[in-house]
Amino acid sequence: MTSGWPATLRALSAAGTVTVRPLRRRDARAWSAVRARNGAWLEPWEATSPTGAPAASFGAYVAAARAHARAGTHLPFVIELDGRLVGQVTVASIVRGSACTASIGYWIDSAVAGRGIVPTAVALVIDHCFAEVGLHRIEIAIRPENAPSLRVVAKLGLREEGVRERFLHIDGRWRDHRVFAVTSEEVPGGLLARLRERAESA
Repeated sequence: MTSGWPATLRALSAAGTVTVRPLRRRDARAWSAVRARNGAWLEPWEATSPTGAPAASFGAYVAAARAHARAGTHLPFVIELDGRLVGQVTVASIVRGSACTASIGYWIDSAVAGRGIVPTAVALVIDHCFAEVGLHRIEIAIRPENAPSLRVVAKLGLREEGVRERFLHIDGRWRDHRVFAVTSEEVPGGLLARLRERAESA
């Protein structure tokens, strides 16, 4: 396995205990139930294939994710709240060498959205990427219309770098994305600590 993987990360939040751990085959029932219940909530922000290829089965998806994790290019985590699967956060496109960079994507069950779970999970993962995985820079690309996701990076205090036009194929079309980033030098005390400081001062 690659440096920093597999890993289980945990922190208390206002909503309860947030745990971030590797995606597993036995998550199939819980993962599928959350996804089915949140179809309309997630569809506008879902990556799609420009060729129209159908989505992989959960088993194939997990197998591919595990292979990418072994290769050190992805870290596929699920998010739990008090032991219940409520979402996912994935570190993708890991590049080593002179870049040491990656991107992060995430989704959450609408039933628990807006309670600080995703900012906590993303902060845990970014801190892990900097301290254990050996990365230097993390970016998050968000559609300009995705207000809930924009609130996540605002709470984290990530720096905006600009707009990438027609950057990703989302919900059937090539979509513009606003790009936010953070480097390890910007959060010497950790992003989770900064998140908590910002919440206390708000």
